[in-house]
Amino acid sequence: MMKIYGDLISPFVRMTVVTAHEAGLGDRVQHLVEPVKPTEVNAKLSTLSPLAKIPVLETEDGKGVYDSRVIMEYLCHVAGNTTLIPSPGDGRFRVLTLQALGQGLADSAVAYRYETGVRPKGLQWEDWMSRTVTRLHASFDELENNWMPQLEAVTVGAIAVAVTLGYIDFRLNDLGWRTGRPRLAAWHQAFSARPSMVKTSIAHR
Repeated sequence: MMKIYGDLISPFVRMTVVTAHEAGLGDRVQHLVEPVKPTEVNAKLSTLSPLAKIPVLETEDGKGVYDSRVIMEYLCHVAGNTTLIPSPGDGRFRVLTLQALGQGLADSAVAYRYETGVRPKGLQWEDWMSRTVTRLHASFDELENNWMPQLEAVTVGAIAVAVTLGYIDFRLNDLGWRTGRPRLAAWHQAFSARPSMVKTSIAHR
């Protein structure tokens, strides 16, 4: 049994668990909640990764695989799935670029959440926060205007975007990413109804 460690609230963790379900590995992957704090070393994770960050996948022979992008590719490899990550060619790089956009959106959203919700009051970097909000909205616009055809296919790119938008709904709802982006909003609503997304939902936590 493979094990994925981390809390599903983390978009990076949830991406990997959704990928496991979409790849048909739901019965071979166990998700284990492993809480982490930015100022402490997690003893369990440090045995699998020197970074001790979530997510970490523990393989069936006890080795660690990290980070989320590598875990997602590893799961596709184990499953023999060439749909979530296509075989080499132009289509593959479009999917990987979309995944990078979703992952970058998650990086910015999580960092913004830490800056606004975790960093002690009075120590926030206002210019950085403003730039990050600009980056987030530029990414929403890019998805709405240039990526809708690619989002219609179920790939690691679509998973990364869908999960990250769900995280933003949960943690940063005041960003209002749906405003002026009807196609992206409709797509996300439909994608969120997939069994893999419902099984890993964080909406009511």
